[in-house]
Amino acid sequence: MTRSRSYELRMTTQGPLYPPSEVMNADGHFVVIGAINRPAADGTVAAEWGSALVAADSTLPPFGRNAPYRIVRELPAELSDEDREMVLCTLPLPLPCSNYTAVMAPEQQPDPFSVVRPSYPFHQVPIPDLQPEDGPKVTRPVTLGQWIKARGSLTVTLAEEDTAADFRGRFHGLIPNSLYTVMAIRRRDLDPDGPSHPSPFGVPNVFVADEEGNGSYYARMPNPFPAPDAKDADNRIVNFVVLWMSYQLNYGGAVGRHGLGADIHAQLRLPGPGFEEFTTHA
Repeated sequence: MTRSRSYELRMTTQGPLYPPSEVMNADGHFVVIGAINRPAADGTVAAEWGSALVAADSTLPPFGRNAPYRIVRELPAELSDEDREMVLCTLPLPLPCSNYTAVMAPEQQPDPFSVVRPSYPFHQVPIPDLQPEDGPKVTRPVTLGQWIKARGSLTVTLAEEDTAADFRGRFHGLIPNSLYTVMAIRRRDLDPDGPSHPSPFGVPNVFVADEEGNGSYYARMPNPFPAPDAKDADNRIVNFVVLWMSYQLNYGGAVGRHGLGADIHAQLRLPGPGFEEFTTHA
């Protein structure tokens, strides 16, 4: 049985495929670095990793299905100076091009779909109760060139006679002096018939990137990898996601109040479901 393994995390702007990205630009286009839905030769939809600006009015299918994105412009692997200076923004509320119906924080924000907010540049997000003299640390525009510097690795080690696992992440090139959290994607979150809200990867699930953009995170999770035939198989963790928190807030047992680009922004994750080599038990 595999006891320990290390993984490289991939830089992204994307959580699920809808909304297409958790980051926008000032023109209201999704800035997508991740799986991009394109028409395939056989008439189906292929989701291949890439980079592009995607229109907010792209076709929106039911949850669990895919449709081709409307590509505004491809982003090359080597960004132009203009693209590197692109200012990054939150998504507005209600979330555009979103079919994810889960309530992210049912106790704190039971009716999130009724909230209306504009898109804000990351450095101008209205942090609740903030006073200028409080010393906000993110005061300059966050650019695409800055965002794509993020790198990270994750080591997973089984513990406590295979009833738990230790997760140790190390990260570089993050947005300096700002709040990050870590989110667990469980098998149940991928169920198109009943999406549940994603959960924190341990509580508290926070770390703060230092002035050079470095950070680390540790959590011991109970029974994170139940077998496929176990009664709690849907609780199996399949991804580890590092989120930049635009409102500089942590939400206890929730990962955000609105999620998916409104107040949480995926920056590092495994490129697809992982950890298949591990099995734990209660």
